[in-house]
Parts: sequence; C-alpha cells; structure tokens
Amino acid sequence: MPRLESRAWSCSCTARGRHRSQLGDTAAELAAKVGEMLGSSVSSPSLALVGRGARSPSTSSTSSSASSSASSTSSTLNWSQHLVQRSVVLFVVGAFMALVLNLLQIQRNVTLFPDEVISTLFSSAWWVPPCCGTAAAVVGLLYPCIDSHLGEPHKFKREWASVMRCIAVFVGINHASAKLDFANNVQLSLTLAALSLGLWWTFDRSRSGLGLGITIAFVATLITQFLVYNGVYQYTSPDFLYIRSWLPCIFFSGGVTVGNIGRQLAMGIPEKPHND
Repeated sequence: MPRLESRAWSCSCTARGRHRSQLGDTAAELAAKVGEMLGSSVSSPSLALVGRGARSPSTSSTSSSASSSASSTSSTLNWSQHLVQRSVVLFVVGAFMALVLNLLQIQRNVTLFPDEVISTLFSSAWWVPPCCGTAAAVVGLLYPCIDSHLGEPHKFKREWASVMRCIAVFVGINHASAKLDFANNVQLSLTLAALSLGLWWTFDRSRSGLGLGITIAFVATLITQFLVYNGVYQYTSPDFLYIRSWLPCIFFSGGVTVGNIGRQLAMGIPEKPHND
C-alpha cells in the first residue's frame, strides 16, 4: 500500500509539473505576442516619420528650384526691359546728333547730296537718321558688353556731367572739321586726330575704348567709301580716295562719345542671368 500511495503521489506531482510547464509556455507565448504587437505599433509611427523625413528634402529641393527659376525669369525680364530702353535712348540720341552734325556739314558744303534731298525738311537723306541711330544703339550696347567680357569695368569719370562734356567736345571736333581753314587737309587731319585722342584720354582712357574706337573708325570709313563710290553722296575736295582724310577722326571720336553714353546708361543695370 505504501508503494501504491507513493506512486500515486509521484504521478500526481508529475502531472502538476507538466500542467505548470504548459501554463508557463502559454504565458511566455502570450508575452511574446504582446511584445510583437507593441513593437509593431511603435515601429509603424517611426517608419511614417522616417518616410516623411525622406520626402522632405525632395520637397524642399523642388520648392527651392521653383523659386530660383521664378527669380531667374523675373531677372531676365528686367534685363530685357532695360536693354530695350537703353537701345531706344541710344537710337534717339544717334539720330538727333546725325541730323544736327550732318546739317552742319551740308551748310559748309563739305558733303553734297542730290538737289531733291536738300529741299527736304531736314536737308538730309531720309536714311541718314535711322542708320546713324542704329549704329549708335549697337555701339552703345557693345561698349559695356566688351567691358564685362574683359572683366575690366570702366570706372573713369562715370557721371552724366562728364558724358555731357564729352558730347560737347565731340560736337566741337565736328564743328572744327567744317569751320577751320588750314593750308592743306593733312594739317587739318592731324589736328583732328590729336583732338580725338585727347577726347579719348580725357573721358575714357580704357584699352577697350581705344580698340573699339579704332575698329569703328575703320569700318565706318569703309562703308562711307562704298556709299560715295556708288554715288549716294559725295565730298568736296576728297583727298583720301573718295572721302576727306579727317573723316576717320570724326568716326573715332563719335564712337568714344556714344560708348560713354552707353556705359553711363548701363550703370546700375543687373547683369544678364546665366542658366547653370
């Protein structure tokens, strides 16, 4: 009997131990499941935050690129408007100066046009003002562009008072070419050449201004030779092929004068934006 009781007691203890172990395993599984649920619930907001954080740089970059493109577009429009305004001003100045100076040359019988041209209102050919205005616009816009391209901004006497004095000296040089009487045209040409170089030294003093002035004088002299050769108009007493020998000096001083006007108009104008 004692043996039977001891066996029964041991069996009951074994059954209880198995039952307890099963309960422990079940509790451990429940705890693991609860931990997984809590972990997933915590990780999902963090993933959402990470996703938002991953999107934010692209969104910011898109907004920055849009703002930069809008600013570049507005700056381009402003630059274009300023360019048109400067072109119109230079065209009007060139056309007006051509009328006045050409009238002076005609009155002194330096240049001769056909009779039907002289009988017009301005005593000049109709094509002279627009051609000179267009040339003035091109030259006036070219000077500041060359300065910016060479990286040598012109800062010598950048004020409107200096520009007006430069215009007065240029008109005086043109007036001297028609009024002064020398023994021969060589003396007159040398005098006007010295005056033209003095105008450049007084109001410009830049290498780009000197180079552009010489180029303008050369090209304008060739065009004038072509026009006179084809009988459009003529000069009295030509001594340099078909024209007067002092005419390149007038073109040189005129180029320097218009260049100073263009530079002064370009002051404070924003540069053309570059698309990177």
